[in-house]
Amino acid sequence: MTEIEIGRAKRGRQAYAFDDIAIVPSRRTRDPEEVSVAWQIDAYRFELPILAAPMDSVMSPETAIAIGKAGGLGVLNLEGLWTRYEDPSGLLEEITRLDVQQATHRLQEIYAAPIKPELISQRVQEIRDSGVTVAGALSPQRTKQFAKHVVDAGVDLFVIRGTTVSAEHVSGQAEPLNLKQFIYDLDVPVIVGGCATHQAALHLMRTGAAGVLVGFGGGAAHTTRKVLGVAVPMASAVADVAAARRDYMDESGGRYVHVIADGSVGRSGDVAKAIACGADAVMVGSPLARASDAPGGGYHWGAEAWHQDLPRGERVEVGVTGTMDQILFGPSWVPDGTMNLVGALKRAMATTGYTELKEFQRVEVVVG
Repeated sequence: MTEIEIGRAKRGRQAYAFDDIAIVPSRRTRDPEEVSVAWQIDAYRFELPILAAPMDSVMSPETAIAIGKAGGLGVLNLEGLWTRYEDPSGLLEEITRLDVQQATHRLQEIYAAPIKPELISQRVQEIRDSGVTVAGALSPQRTKQFAKHVVDAGVDLFVIRGTTVSAEHVSGQAEPLNLKQFIYDLDVPVIVGGCATHQAALHLMRTGAAGVLVGFGGGAAHTTRKVLGVAVPMASAVADVAAARRDYMDESGGRYVHVIADGSVGRSGDVAKAIACGADAVMVGSPLARASDAPGGGYHWGAEAWHQDLPRGERVEVGVTGTMDQILFGPSWVPDGTMNLVGALKRAMATTGYTELKEFQRVEVVVG
């Protein structure tokens, strides 16, 4: 692994973002119609390797159902507007009209309303009644408080998602969440993250998680690098965590933990590159926030944007490209990779001669 001398007292490892790499065509090509992009985690099979991020600008119970019926997995934020307000539609509209200077402060005010456990149950039931797989997300800080409500409500997959999640959080102020014990006691599979290094991923896999999120989420809307100075380029992060998955399989006697890229997946080419680097699926936010039927109305923000003490995100205008269905399946009328995500992935796989996602993880890539 190449290390670069930053100064006499510090060296840093060279790391690569998705924009720094490219997929290499092989001698064989396939018909895109023969390509399968299905994947399975625990007992749940999905026709699309796409999870919709638990962000209020992207996911409502209605859009979670739509993503589920399309073959993906919609993850609802269970500490967002939908579990704080009976009908947040007026607030969603207000957020789209906020002046840039007022946006962060007003988001903090709106999200200061308490989370109502009865609304967690109601939202989960709405999605369950549609017949799709139900997934809900909590931050590590809220997991102990609301986990029982979430499980009792009937989620199929439980997502614990934060900017950075570790299996060894140390606190002198309060008893930290014991991830290993928590996951062991649950009756549902857990997806946890984010993480960005081999060691951190290996520790999360040892907790018994079914899947690990790689990255810091909310790539288009977070400012974590500016505020905390924390960031890891995603191509290297995904490849490192994929190596941890391989090492954990050897260590555990064959237990496979799914790797899900979460962050900087803004265009269809990023989806293909994430899987080429070893991901089993991707969690996307901003591409789906551009849907005309997304709750954000052309704006996008995540949980980092309303942190009461240190916001590490912002409300950004992403515009409207097309419907959710058109963004996933096309047809596309823009040449920038923001529409027909699934069609582009299939064509990338076909161009390189692969018909299954697991095979495509072995595709050759180059640094450009």
